[in-house]
Amino acid sequence: MKYKTFILFGAPGSGKGTQGKTLGSIPRFFHCPCGDVFRSIDTRTEVGKAFLEYSSKGQLVPDEITVELWKEAIDAAVDAHKFKPDIDTLVLDGIPRNVNQAKIMEQMIDVEKVFHLACPNRETLFVRLKKRALKDNRLDDANESVIQKRLDIYEKESRPVLTYYPKNCITVVDAMQPPAKVLFDILASVNGVDGHRNESV
Repeated sequence: MKYKTFILFGAPGSGKGTQGKTLGSIPRFFHCPCGDVFRSIDTRTEVGKAFLEYSSKGQLVPDEITVELWKEAIDAAVDAHKFKPDIDTLVLDGIPRNVNQAKIMEQMIDVEKVFHLACPNRETLFVRLKKRALKDNRLDDANESVIQKRLDIYEKESRPVLTYYPKNCITVVDAMQPPAKVLFDILASVNGVDGHRNESV
């Protein structure tokens, strides 16, 4: 069975995690943030060991391993009855990160909507990411060159995912708005009241 899925998509700092967390608190939505999956890896499992082997050397983890880890987290949520796929909609943020991951995941998820949290003003993203890094005490992440690198990787590797999914399932939401207004636009789209459909991405 494929999981009915909404994807929150956008550059680092566009507010995916904030919106995902809020949506996940609404009944019939299950939020799976990719960052949490990787932070809670069981390194005793085969796939956990493989992930550790790559990440501890500072190497990129292959897409197959990344998706397998994500799948294990979803399976565990189903087993624990936290995620009920027959009645819940899966809300993803942070995955798929590239077109290859999107292709691998296609056999597992039925993507109904992609919410593109658009934030064309890089200055805003810089400020948000710096603020978040300092708040979470991740001083390395507050470094401007680190932020620049993350945004460059997004443009090069992640952004093409938007061209992978059909245009009619992509809703562009202005991520420069206050979080409550962003959420309002997302929920309006979920309920079929959508003024943003088919905008250019």
